[in-house]
Amino acid sequence: MTLINLILSLVLLLLVAALLYFRMSGREIDKPSEERVYTVDAMTAFVKQALHERTSSNLYDLGLSEEEFRRRKSKRLELKKALRGCTSGDLRDKAYITQVLADLLIRQYGLGESNINRVIPFDDPYELTPQDQFEILLFLYKKRYRYDALSELIRKFDLDRPKLGIEDGKTESYRITVEEIHEIYKKEARRLTLDDKIQIVAQRIYQQYKGFSVVDEIRDMRIDGVSGGVSGLPPSVWEGEWELDANGLLQEVPKSHDSVWIFYKGKSIHLPFLSFGSEQELRRVCQNIYKHNLPGQLSEATGYKVNEMADGSRVVVLRPRFSESWAFFVRKFDVQSATLEQLIRDPNAELPIGLIAYLVKGARITSITGAQGSGKTTLLMAMVRYIPAIFPIRVQEMSFELHLRKIYKDRNILSFRETETISGQDGLDIQKKTDGTVNILGEVATDPVAAWMIQMAQVASLFTLFTHHAKTFRDLVLSLRNSLLKTGVFTNEHVAEQQVVSVLNFDIHLKRDVDGHRYIERITECVPLEQEMAYPVSYRDADTLDDKMAAFMETATEYFRRSTDRTLYAERNIVEFRDGRYVAVHPISERNRREMEEQMTGSERSAFSAFLTAHWRDTGGY
Repeated sequence: MTLINLILSLVLLLLVAALLYFRMSGREIDKPSEERVYTVDAMTAFVKQALHERTSSNLYDLGLSEEEFRRRKSKRLELKKALRGCTSGDLRDKAYITQVLADLLIRQYGLGESNINRVIPFDDPYELTPQDQFEILLFLYKKRYRYDALSELIRKFDLDRPKLGIEDGKTESYRITVEEIHEIYKKEARRLTLDDKIQIVAQRIYQQYKGFSVVDEIRDMRIDGVSGGVSGLPPSVWEGEWELDANGLLQEVPKSHDSVWIFYKGKSIHLPFLSFGSEQELRRVCQNIYKHNLPGQLSEATGYKVNEMADGSRVVVLRPRFSESWAFFVRKFDVQSATLEQLIRDPNAELPIGLIAYLVKGARITSITGAQGSGKTTLLMAMVRYIPAIFPIRVQEMSFELHLRKIYKDRNILSFRETETISGQDGLDIQKKTDGTVNILGEVATDPVAAWMIQMAQVASLFTLFTHHAKTFRDLVLSLRNSLLKTGVFTNEHVAEQQVVSVLNFDIHLKRDVDGHRYIERITECVPLEQEMAYPVSYRDADTLDDKMAAFMETATEYFRRSTDRTLYAERNIVEFRDGRYVAVHPISERNRREMEEQMTGSERSAFSAFLTAHWRDTGGY
């Protein structure tokens, strides 16, 4: 009897030791596969718990050898770092976490060929949702085209063409419909391997756990941007006091969390087949997508945040009460395409390309104007290539968008941005003490920055490049003039405008038409008119009193003309976009030509002279 008791005690001790081992090592004892719930939500909850145990269990209690302890500690630190970085747009961290999730699903959750179709019905196309089909298509295209997958999908099936609106059947808009996704899936669907299916499931779990929901993979693509929460009924209509018994009518009406839009080649395209599913999910994405480098908390008091992500994308997040619903905007800037030859492709493109290059080499103070999405930032990136490498460049931005050091790694470039405690004006003041030769302003958006730009261009730098949202050249001059007046730098409109005109040399105006086609509408030269002219004094030589009075009235009229609406400058379009091609219009003024040649080397001057002669010979210049 004693022997039996001893054996039972030993078995019990072994069971207790095994349970303690599995508990302390963070391993979960596999349950029979029949007890598993093969849904995305259940598997998301599982990976959350598993990763929590991996990152929080006490390694000292495991009795590990020194080498094994160091190895596990290193892997834990790597996992923690990736979990933090993947939410900031770091694609390497995202790939690492997605692979960890796939391993967890295979090794611990028992996901395999026999049960994976219970998560997403890969084997039955008719059971797949439009989101399932879209994500499978994107996965297949990503294997072939990497981050150009979405662009290739849109290009191949002409998905960016305008379609008649749903509301009235008359107004055209850009959207990709459910029917189009179904038809494309029928044509493009391929047999998926088990590894392919696991990667798709792991991505679905990742985007609900750490990613940006249904826009997670879209955000990584090489497109112009993606946004959410910008259409559909805002929560105030279908929540709280507005919620009525008759609200069943609103069930089929798109809400703010059903809003996913992409910005592709200048076109805003709606993806109505994608939805965040709930306002809470949209809110989660908005609260996480801007967190790179800890920019501060988004709250009702600060209802918006502007920041950049780890890959250089600009993100703007808004929340109620500042906006009517939670919303975010991600804008991506393709540094790979930042060359003038890639950006300017219309017939006779060598004309604006050559002129822009010589404007930069000639150290001309140049503005780049145009509406949002017209390509101002990308063109500015490309223009920097022609700044002589010997010149240190200083950049001032609201948020880091240009990322010039990614493109021009060997240049002397330093960028500044506004913060909650450092204004754009303070940043420009500091720039004067950093040995900068060329100043670049990512966007002249506030009156103090505009005023500082004018002063800086006069005394603090060789030349300045900046962007502005003005629609016409006259609007640009008036906007800069008004900024000088508002900030108190000048009190006289005439004098303030004269200062603007004396600084500004050229304006490159970009335009985007309704089809998303981007082009340079005009390149305009600002030619200051001679102001120091003597007043007419012919009344002195008049013989009669009537003649003297008539001549004096001419003098008085000239005085009042100069004091009121005297024209201070002439705007001359050097290049215009006409009938689908670029044409030379007026020649560059002799003054600007001379000053440009002073900044060029001997060979550049010869090439510049030949360029002007070749293109403006027929206009009467050169």
